[in-house]
This record gives sequence, structure tokens and C-alpha cells, in this order.
Amino acid sequence: MTELTNDSALTEDAALTEEAATADRPTASRFSVRDLSSGPTTGELQLDDRASLQRVVGLSTELEDITEVEYRQLRLEQVVLVGVWTSGSVAAAHASMAELAALAETAGSQVLEALIQRRSKPDSATYLGSGKAEELREVVLATGADTVICDGELTPAQLTALEKVVKVKVIDRTALILDIFAQHATSREGKAQVALAQMEYMLPRLRGWGESMSRQAGGRAGSNGGVGLRGPGETKIETDRRRIRERMAKLRKEIRGMKTARSVKRAARRRGGVPALTVVGYTNAGKSSLVNAMTGSGVLVQDALFATLDPTTRRAQLADGHEVVFTDTVGFVRHLPTQLVEAFRSTLEEAVDADLLVHVVDGADPFPANQISAVRQVLGDVLAEEKRPAPPEMLVINKIDAVDGLTMTALRGEYPDAQFVSARTGEGLDGLFAAITEFLQRDDVDAVLQVPFSRGEVISRLHQQAHVIDTEHNETGTRMRVRMPAALAAEFSDLVASD
Repeated sequence: MTELTNDSALTEDAALTEEAATADRPTASRFSVRDLSSGPTTGELQLDDRASLQRVVGLSTELEDITEVEYRQLRLEQVVLVGVWTSGSVAAAHASMAELAALAETAGSQVLEALIQRRSKPDSATYLGSGKAEELREVVLATGADTVICDGELTPAQLTALEKVVKVKVIDRTALILDIFAQHATSREGKAQVALAQMEYMLPRLRGWGESMSRQAGGRAGSNGGVGLRGPGETKIETDRRRIRERMAKLRKEIRGMKTARSVKRAARRRGGVPALTVVGYTNAGKSSLVNAMTGSGVLVQDALFATLDPTTRRAQLADGHEVVFTDTVGFVRHLPTQLVEAFRSTLEEAVDADLLVHVVDGADPFPANQISAVRQVLGDVLAEEKRPAPPEMLVINKIDAVDGLTMTALRGEYPDAQFVSARTGEGLDGLFAAITEFLQRDDVDAVLQVPFSRGEVISRLHQQAHVIDTEHNETGTRMRVRMPAALAAEFSDLVASD
């Protein structure tokens, strides 16, 4: 990584030391579940479809057909990353650029070079400053890159000015994340939410295409082109803006309808009395892997950022007989674009209505505290707007199989109440189940119920949602000694035995 700075604090030795430390840090292995005795899971089919690339042999214009590997390499966009380091340590600045590189690779790009500049704040004109922008142009020419990605959200003026200097396409962090979401959205609701977010981002950044696209003639015939050029008074860019606003209004209406359907499903689960556990966390922290490990389901798992966009709910049974549902949600990221927070509000409502938030953290990340802070900030904003209290939170440090002993000791000292697990190896899952069971039993009550023969559905619900300690049949029905949630006990209060 090259630094566009002359700051004496950033010595070459420090940079090399940081790179060496980063290279030596173990990384989490990919996690996948495959039962060879059965067919592929839904998640595996989604992963295969996402990674597939099929070519029609014989239609190439080249004299000799190229291989699939060569074709994949030709497809990849060549990018240069650039960021402005305004505060924090050099390690934090390098970690931010490493995350941007992971985002770029997830979007389907090849990173050629990464540059950072030490400034008190980004330049209001070109983000980097005129001199550094010219240096960036030289790097682009030397590497042959066709895209520059900035680690921040650029204003429309900064975007235009920087493109004029470097003379290649320039995108910012927000546009990159939106592109990844557009690639990974599969459900109708997810696609609608991504489209809405993209249009909100695009609207202030539309550009005109010159006077030839204008329909504002007006005045005397011949003064502005004469007959045939008089129009409704809209320029082409104004027409585009109007159409985008109309499309956004339609998408918002569709998303509101989908929100209603999702609310109905949540209400049905609530009526069933099954506790809802929502899995939240930073992107690529291992949330889907953990859901698979705890429920035995086939949720899509991929070692990539934002692999999961659509919430997936799976049912599991604890050792004491409690049934719970785990909901896997979209991951969070540092500086999550405002457009995405607004568009994915219906998805984030799964976290608002949860009985327990299972907050998954990547233990192998060099700055886990930053992950925790980013997730809590977004959730706090959503809870404040919904005017809802924050659900209880259980911190889960994942990927401990990729953490060395010294780091593990530091993590246990910093987060003493957290659960430490590895979704890949299964280590610590029993302790996590025990902690969840203890949490769910905190309001349980013991009761003896006399269930008449005509209320057979009560017995079925007690076996599903309560812990049945003892069962005895008599002449009037079934006498059951159970430990159950307080809400269920209130529902069956008329069946409590008198003696």
C-alpha cells in the first residue's frame, strides 16, 4: 500500500511492520455444510448460481478461443483504491483500506494499487487535493487501471472534478456497496429495496449530456433552432429526474406492501409463543454459518461481504425442549450508506421485534470493537426512529479457531460476558446453547395443569413450547407438571390444578 504523504510519523519501517503483522494474522477458513447422502441445500444452490459463469464456445471473434480462466480474468475491472486518513492509527487506516479491497473484490474487481493520504479532512473540490489528484492520475496510467474507488462518500462535485483529473471512472464507497447489494439480491423485496437505494443515491448525481439533449426551445421561431425543437420546457436531465422520482414512489409503495406481509408473519410467530432470536453483526462475521451450525439448515454461506441480504428464519430446539427461531439478517459495515438503512428498514425491523439479539463478532478481525460500535450505532438509529426499547443483547465472538492464544486472552478480558464459539469447528456451541436456554428460562414458572381430554391441543403446545417434567393420566384428563414461559402460563391459567 502506497501512502500519498510526507508525514514523518509514517515511516517505511512502520508500514512494513504493519504489513508483516497483517500477513501473519490467521484468517478464518471457509465454512460449508454438505451432506453427501442428500441433495444440495438451498444455500448451496444459490452459491452455485451466483458463482456460475457459462460460455458459448465458438462465438469468440478471436482467432483462437480462450479458456474460461482467461475469460474470467478479462472480465475483472482493474481498480485503484484511494483513501483519506483523517484520524486514528496507521493500523486502523490500513485496516480500512483492506476492508475496501475486500468490498472491491466481492464486487468483481481486481485491486492493482491502494493509496492513502494523511489530511485533516478531505478536500472539498477533488477529495484528495489538486496535486495529489495529479499523482493519482500518474498511478492510474502506470497500472493501466480503468476505475478509481474512494474510501468515503463523495459529493457530486467531488466526483465530477476527480474524474476530470484522472480521466477514468470514479466511484465511492457507497456506490460500491450498492453494486454488491444489486449483485446479491435474490428476493423480490430485496431487489426492490436495492433499486430504491440506488435511485436515491443516483438522483443528485445525474449528469446532462449537452445542449443536443435539451428540449427548451422557446422564444421566436429560429432564435433557438426553430420549428421542431420547441418542447415541453424540460431538459433531458429534468425528464430523467422526474422518471426516477416516479419510479421511487412506486417502489416505496411496493415495499410498504411487503412490509405488511412480513409484519403478519412476525405476528403469527408471536401468537405461537416461539421466542425470536435475531442474529445481527458485521458483514462476513459468520452469522449465516452460525445459524447453520445451530439449526442444521442450509442457509447460503460464502466467504464474502454481504453474502446475505434477505432475512432467513430457521427453527431449532434447545436441550430443555424450548423451540426457538433464528433469523439471519443482512450484515452491517462501517459508514453504512444512509440510503441502505432507509431502504432496508423492513429487514431491520426483525431486530427491533426480537426477544434476543445474538450479536456475532469476527474474533479474527484486528479491530472487533469497531465492528461492535458500527452495528450498535445503526441499530440504535433504527430503534430511536421506531421509538422502541432495545432488545436484550448476547455478544458472540465467532471464528475463535482462527485466533491465537494471546489475542484470545485479550478478547476474554475485554468481553467477559461474551460467548466464544467457532461455527466452523463447532467449538463453544454447547455453551452458547446453554446461555440461550438460561436466558429464555429467566421468566419461566412452574405449574401443575389438569388438561381435560377435550383439550388435546394444549398437550401438544406444552410439549413444543414448555419443559414437561411429569405426566399422569387420570379419570378427568391429563395431569402435567411443567416449566413454561410466563406468557404461556397466563394463557393456560384456567387449567391450573386446584390441589
